[in-house]
Amino acid sequence: MNPPDRRTLLKQAAAASLLAGLGATQAFPRSSENTPDMTPEQMRDQLQRCLGGPWSDAGPLNTVTHETIQKDGYRIESLSYEAEPGDSIPAMLLIPDEVTTSRPAPAIAIWHQHNGEYHLGKSEPAGLAGNPMHHTGVALAKEGYVVLCPDALCFEERQDPSGIQPGGNFERFEFLRYIVNGKSMAWKNILDMRRAIDFLVSRPEVKTDRLGCYGHSMGSTHTWLVGPFEPRLRALVGNCCLPTYSAIHEHHLLHCFPNFVPGWLQYGDTPDIAALIAPRALHLNLGETDDGSPIVHARTGIARIAAAYASAKSADQFSHFIEPATGHVLSEAMWERTKACFARHLQQA
Repeated sequence: MNPPDRRTLLKQAAAASLLAGLGATQAFPRSSENTPDMTPEQMRDQLQRCLGGPWSDAGPLNTVTHETIQKDGYRIESLSYEAEPGDSIPAMLLIPDEVTTSRPAPAIAIWHQHNGEYHLGKSEPAGLAGNPMHHTGVALAKEGYVVLCPDALCFEERQDPSGIQPGGNFERFEFLRYIVNGKSMAWKNILDMRRAIDFLVSRPEVKTDRLGCYGHSMGSTHTWLVGPFEPRLRALVGNCCLPTYSAIHEHHLLHCFPNFVPGWLQYGDTPDIAALIAPRALHLNLGETDDGSPIVHARTGIARIAAAYASAKSADQFSHFIEPATGHVLSEAMWERTKACFARHLQQA
C-alpha cells in the first residue's frame, strides 16, 4: 500500500484537530492492527459489551405445538417457544420418520436469509414457500437430521404486530429501538438463536452433543455471530456472507442490520468475530463474484480466521470454499461441502 501523500496527511491532521476540539479522539475507530493484543476470552468479553452487554434472563421455554404436518419421510411440527418472557418465536421442527426418543439424531438449526422478503422466514428452509434452492431444512431432514427453522425478528410471523410499520420499516424501527436502549439488533438475534439451541436440547429426539447450525446470507451472519457465544454448537456452516467493515466502507455497502455491531471496529472486523468460534468446526462458502462480500476483502478475512484457528491449535477445524464465477447463491458445490462438514462433525464418531 502506498503511503498517504502530504495533502492527505494535512487533511487527516486537520480532521483530527477538529474532532479533538469536539471531544473526540480520532476520525475513525481503530482497527485491530493497532490495538493491544487480547486473548480470545478478552475479545469475546469485549464483543459482548459492544453488542449490548449480558443476555437477559430467558425464563422457561413455554413451548406450544400448534400443528403437525406429515411429509414424505419426515414430519413438520409448527410450534413456538419463548426467547424472553412474553416474546414468542414461531418455528418449524422437521423430524425424520426414523428418528424417535429411543433413536435420537443430531440436530441442526437453520437461520434463514434476508433477501428483503419479510413475508418469508422459517417457511423457506422448511420447504413450504420461497426458493427451492433454500429448502435446506427439508434436504437435511432427508439426511437424517432433526432440523429447527425459527423466524428471525421482523420476518414472517414476527413482523410488526401493530401493522404500523410494514416490512423494512419495522426492521429499521427495531434496530433503532435496540440502539437507543444501549443494545443492538445483533444482540437480540444472538439471544434468540441461543434460545433455539435451548429448545433443541429440550427435545428427547435430539443427540444434544451433536448440534450444528447453518445459514445463507443473513443466516450466515447469524451463524458467525452466535458461534462465539454458543459452545453447544459443534459444527457451523455459513454460506455467502462475510462482509468485512473494510469492504462495507470502501464500497458503501448497505447490509442487513445484524452485521453492524456498535464500537466493534475499535477491536476487530467481522472475521475476528467468526474467529472466536475456534476451536469448534466452522466452514464458510463464498462466491467469487458475490457483490455483498467483495472477494478481495473476504479472502483477507478468511486468512485472519485461519490464523486464529492455527493459534488455537485447531487448524483442521476451519475450512472454506470460494467458488469461481459464482455470485450470491447456494450452488451444488457449496451444498455438497455443507453436507460434508455436518457429516464429519455430527454423524461420525
